[in-house]
Amino acid sequence: MTTNVLEVRNLTKSFKGFTAVSGVDLRVRRGSIHALIGPNGAGKTTCFNLLTKFLEPTTGTILFNGIDITREKPAQIARRGVIRSFQISAVFPHLTVRENVRIGLQRQLGTAFQFWRSERSLDVLDARAMDLLDQVGLTEFAETTTVNLPYGRKRALEIATTLAMEPELMLLDEPT
Repeated sequence: MTTNVLEVRNLTKSFKGFTAVSGVDLRVRRGSIHALIGPNGAGKTTCFNLLTKFLEPTTGTILFNGIDITREKPAQIARRGVIRSFQISAVFPHLTVRENVRIGLQRQLGTAFQFWRSERSLDVLDARAMDLLDQVGLTEFAETTTVNLPYGRKRALEIATTLAMEPELMLLDEPT
């Protein structure tokens, strides 16, 4: 297995004459932490959208674990283990903090989000959900309805739900 979990070559995105991302080359080693830093409008979110295929690159190549994923669809990339958070909070506002994390964990049950089943069938996920909430400092908010959380805590919840999906590569857009 390659030591680079992600490699990007000459990644570019143009919109009708405006180049939002230009010639990005990037290597992310397995187990490392990287940051994209720049002012508003610098193309950070656009770059994340390209890496996760919410946008098609104009040019360039994206390799994940040495495999070219440049032409794959967003769902295929997520199944490979590239999981992202979004710049705008993406939580279920009327569920509790614990329930939000359980949704991320539900994939482990192989139930494919069978919402018609009893909620009690998800109780087996509670211990792991609480562990993830502890990791991001939200244990005391487990039964709080998410809409009532301050913005910073919602961002921490998004990190917990992202971790629940057991990503191999986690992309956090505006995490703080």
